[in-house]
Amino acid sequence: MIIAHPGHELRVHHWVETARPEVLVLTDGSGRTNQSRLASTTKILQRAGAVPGPVYGRFTDADLYRVMLAGESEVAVNLVREVADWLIAGEFELVAGDALEGYNTSHEFCRHLIDAACERVRRRTGRCLPNYDFLLTGRPDECPAGLRAGAICLHLDAAAVERKLAAAEGYPALQAEVAAALKNFGKDLFATEWLRPAAKNAGPAFSGELPFYETHGEKQKAAGHYQQVIRAREHVLPLAQAMWNFATR
Repeated sequence: MIIAHPGHELRVHHWVETARPEVLVLTDGSGRTNQSRLASTTKILQRAGAVPGPVYGRFTDADLYRVMLAGESEVAVNLVREVADWLIAGEFELVAGDALEGYNTSHEFCRHLIDAACERVRRRTGRCLPNYDFLLTGRPDECPAGLRAGAICLHLDAAAVERKLAAAEGYPALQAEVAAALKNFGKDLFATEWLRPAAKNAGPAFSGELPFYETHGEKQKAAGHYQQVIRAREHVLPLAQAMWNFATR
């Protein structure tokens, strides 16, 4: 599993329990607080029998934002190389991680990294590593009809739901997010987990629609929290393209 932030594992908690994956986490989840939340994720993974991988909180959120704003393609490309080498050496059955939702720049970066690393694995070994994504902000029980035949769906029993909710409600740094998700979706929707086949792409593309993270970034800049806004066309897409170009050359 490859995720941008600690805590994303909660969306597929039961899958983590059953698959016991090796887990890469790009950032420490510190945001503007400068307080890492890796320790909470480590406890969840330990209880589930999953293990941290070689990239585990390598960046602060501020570090990764800087990489994107500065267009540090060498950092991005080196991550693709490292992750692809890890996937090859581990001989994993599949990889799963953050979906593209237009919500958070680090989530987007993570998904482009996963896709590029899987493509590099294919080009180096001839093996098409099954590549799945899961939603972090959308309804947890939804999967488009066109993707369901190739998706992994887990229906949680009552005990699994309770373990999942206990893990979420016991995650100190995510209390507000967990409360909001339960209010918006209700407890029952979290009894289903979908891992969807990631879109087969020929490289990154920009839809032209302004993503949420840009409009949110504008507000944060106006409030004095950010000096610059990370934009899809100017910052995210060029790094995604650099990663893809490296994977396919």
